[in-house]
Amino acid sequence: MTDRPALSLHTGSRGSRVLGIGSFQPEKVVTNDDLSKVMDTNDEWIRTRVGIIERRFAEKDEELTDFAVAAGKAALADAGVDPSEVDTVILPNCTMRTLIPNAAAQVAARIGIPNPGAFDLNAACAGFCYGLGVASDLIRAGSAKKVLVIGAEKLTDSIDPTDRANAIIFADGAGAAVVGASDEPEIGPVSWGSAGDLVDLIYMRDEKFIYQEGQSVFRWATTQIAPIALSALEAAGLKPSDVDVLIPHQANLRIVEAIAKKLRANGARDDMVVADDIKYSGNTSSASIPLALDHMRKAGTVRSGDVVLAVGFGAGLSYAGQAFVSP
Repeated sequence: MTDRPALSLHTGSRGSRVLGIGSFQPEKVVTNDDLSKVMDTNDEWIRTRVGIIERRFAEKDEELTDFAVAAGKAALADAGVDPSEVDTVILPNCTMRTLIPNAAAQVAARIGIPNPGAFDLNAACAGFCYGLGVASDLIRAGSAKKVLVIGAEKLTDSIDPTDRANAIIFADGAGAAVVGASDEPEIGPVSWGSAGDLVDLIYMRDEKFIYQEGQSVFRWATTQIAPIALSALEAAGLKPSDVDVLIPHQANLRIVEAIAKKLRANGARDDMVVADDIKYSGNTSSASIPLALDHMRKAGTVRSGDVVLAVGFGAGLSYAGQAFVSP
């Protein structure tokens, strides 16, 4: 047996952190009253069931990649990072109309990022948390120095306007984060998983329209997601009382409130800030968590240094969560 040379490893960092956040939404605001003119629904019915007041819809000529470019540029500006410093782009999404080419490479080129590793990631509404976890591990392993993670969706391309239970929920937009090295860990380990035996609860009907079994998904999310959030805190060495801000995926306001209630029953503080961005943004899938965080920072309800607990969940059924420090 011949001796083989030892492989060398890149030198990573002790920790990773979020350097900046950015977001983008199309200009067109669609209210519940607007929807009532094209389908059998009304403002009270929508607010009572999902908590949405209005959402943003893209125009026909606007693309997912347009949103991603705008959100990515905003995150880089917030971080004070030049595009030339980014070596990896991860683009969580589940609504890119073409599989080839992927969204990440073309978005990176439009932003001006030279020759990065670039790939899309499809974990549906858990996508941003999956992407943030991968970015953090790439930094810590030394495989990347600065990573741009962009959750972007154009869900209106996949809405059946005759399906009022689902057509009232989904919207368009993008949210992004820049991740870099840190002397101390500021992004906790990702706690993730899937329930593939429940894959039929959310799927593309006729390979065209998003469909979900609303009540079944509601029961699953309100019973199974809080334990995932608690697991993410344990992995990060934190207690529920350490959490300043809770940002669940903005799927349904009743689900968000149920998760927050269970965390408070396990020790989270009464003054823990809970994201309710779904009221004015709707469900934007992989974009919802960074979109909510950016809006909350701009509103002053989230401050630099706050401990954020994010947890995403959706089709797959996939779920993921982690704690991190707000930039």
